[in-house]
Amino acid sequence: MQCVTMTTQERPITPALLALAGALSLAVAMGIGRFAFTPVLPLMLGEGLLDVAQGGWVAAANYAGYLAGALTAARMPLRAGALAVLALLATAALTAAMAWPLSAIWLPLRFLAGAASAWVFVATSVWCLGALAHQGASRASGWVYAGVGSGIALAGLHCLLAAAAGVRSPPLWLQLGGLALLLALPAFWVIARLPQSTEAARSRAAGGDSHGGGTRGLVVCYGFMGFGYILPATFLPVLARTVVDDPRGFGLAWPVFGVTAALSTLLAARLLQDAKRLKAWAACQLLMGLGVLLPALRANRWTIAASALLVGGTFMVITLAGVQEMRARAPTNAAHLVGRITAAFALGQIAGPVAASALLLRLGPQGLAITLAAGAAALFATGAWLWRTA
Repeated sequence: MQCVTMTTQERPITPALLALAGALSLAVAMGIGRFAFTPVLPLMLGEGLLDVAQGGWVAAANYAGYLAGALTAARMPLRAGALAVLALLATAALTAAMAWPLSAIWLPLRFLAGAASAWVFVATSVWCLGALAHQGASRASGWVYAGVGSGIALAGLHCLLAAAAGVRSPPLWLQLGGLALLLALPAFWVIARLPQSTEAARSRAAGGDSHGGGTRGLVVCYGFMGFGYILPATFLPVLARTVVDDPRGFGLAWPVFGVTAALSTLLAARLLQDAKRLKAWAACQLLMGLGVLLPALRANRWTIAASALLVGGTFMVITLAGVQEMRARAPTNAAHLVGRITAAFALGQIAGPVAASALLLRLGPQGLAITLAAGAAALFATGAWLWRTA
């Protein structure tokens, strides 16, 4: 893939339009392609389509696909913009296909949706942030990554309203697929008008220096963040359902998570300067650990709400800090290093639901609490390491 460059003969797209296109791309890829399953899962449980343990395996399939996408994104024989368009179209189609009442296809569908999400995330981090940097508007990256939380909130709110109206999960999946396509249209328009980069730039993005200047410890921390954060990101509405049976109550957990994520990204954009980036990452890793731990200690309305705020308010700050740090350490090799931390993140996300599902089968509800406590411990340890390193 390649970074986007502007030529003097072509009028550049404004930073506002670039940021909007990037934000919508991430809203579709992450809010719907990655995490629409989270607010739909309680409905599927209530309809008897699967149980919590099976839901964990379906979620893990999506995370495995995300890993595959992260590992292959920088090697795809497409420009970043073209890859994003292809993957966004795939996201819409794969989401709608979940309406098919055949449980055997749900795992491969979620796997492919995860791969498409990773392609969009890495491609957008290349074409959109590259174009913004070229225009001297790098601070607008906060608006781009706010798209993740906004997409989560929008998908969660749609599922909340649909559940309150008595909509069942199959038509809800169709609606989410249509929503994904609708949101992606402005991104298609902007991407189609971006000037093409040189083949040399593509070669640097796909290959180049693979070391990136002391990134191994950061990659490990990012991977453990994936393990800890994915547990509430997968099971938070399910936990909320155990204390609030009304879908208008437990369904609020996910929109709150998304809104908090979007707002935190915007507020953090000014903090993530070179001198403060790792400190902000460390602080967020520690706060996330607290948010993961609280429902393990006691599951009630207050701990679940606090978890949604603490985890939702930190995971996109860490994401933004990680991407910026990798781009700063290897500016000519952004796709490779962003793909590396995305792959570590995906490995952590696979391990989280798999461990939770295995312990749920063996120990019942206590198994999820144990997994949450383990995720919190990993976040506390890596947060402390980042603080000392910063």
